[in-house]
Amino acid sequence: MNKKHLLILATSLLLLVAGIGVGAYLVYDRFFTPAFNIAGTARLYIDRDDTMDSVRHKVDEVLSPHSIKAFNLLADYEEFTEVQAGSYTFAPTDNLRAAVRRLKLGWQTPVRIVVPSVRTLDRLAQSLSNQLMLSEEEIMALLSNTACVDSMGYTPETFPSLFIPNTYEVYWNISATELLARLHKEHTAYWNAERKQKAADLGLTPIQVATLASIVDEETAVNAEKPIVAGLYLNRLNRGMLLQADPTVKFATGDPTLRRILNKHLTIDSPYNTYLYKGLPPGPIRIPSMAALEAVLNPARHNYLYMCAKEDFSGTHNFATTLAAHNANARRYQQALNKRGIR
Repeated sequence: MNKKHLLILATSLLLLVAGIGVGAYLVYDRFFTPAFNIAGTARLYIDRDDTMDSVRHKVDEVLSPHSIKAFNLLADYEEFTEVQAGSYTFAPTDNLRAAVRRLKLGWQTPVRIVVPSVRTLDRLAQSLSNQLMLSEEEIMALLSNTACVDSMGYTPETFPSLFIPNTYEVYWNISATELLARLHKEHTAYWNAERKQKAADLGLTPIQVATLASIVDEETAVNAEKPIVAGLYLNRLNRGMLLQADPTVKFATGDPTLRRILNKHLTIDSPYNTYLYKGLPPGPIRIPSMAALEAVLNPARHNYLYMCAKEDFSGTHNFATTLAAHNANARRYQQALNKRGIR
């Protein structure tokens, strides 16, 4: 082989090596370097009815990859053909290979959901559906399933006591059954030995604590007052007095918009009317807040037996130990209502 042929061969080899090097660099640049035009962590939600085409569209729209063609090419190479519903997070440093594998294998990132303190189960279902892939109808179908409620040891009246308002981590595509099981687990965790003993020392069961806490929540939105209100109602229970809690009467009317309890409302024949029936009502009148649950378990110690909203409409209350003092407080409040035309 002469020098000319050797030169041609050497040149060809150099070009081949250079081409391989350039190709390797391009592959590395496309698939193994930061791939997305996002300023911070981005979350991609894949629904159960998504197709591969809609997944690719969401990737393009939410993550803004440097090259959607490169994403599609790698997805095809990785045989990413089956959609895995869920919630996935991506960082600006993520590369295409990591992103494709995350979506292909269903490596989700949990979401933080808030179980709220609300008045009705349908509002709970609405709130949870806004935070999860589940529809409101799916959640409500389970919450209103009598057989399911009964299997967990509750009645429709006591069922709201199951829910402990707090923030929890779950997968976005959790099923309704799995969600309820998780919330039941959190209920069990909340009612540990110490809290059960505190309830027993008060002569209450966990359901009764939740029932009283629901009344406390409806009486005051001021957390600092809740232990005082809880102590007041415990004083009445311990003395065998009627609770005479206006929120239970409002619940009995079925009209949550009622702004003023009148004498005609006090005669409604309902086990929730604590002006007619002694003791606690059959169950919570709402899902009680954590603050109210803790207020009942750790009540303020005092001799108050009566409370009335302050006439300044501050949301706080005047407390009294005697009926005479209470009646004076009540007259001031009623006069303030009349002055504002609240009937």
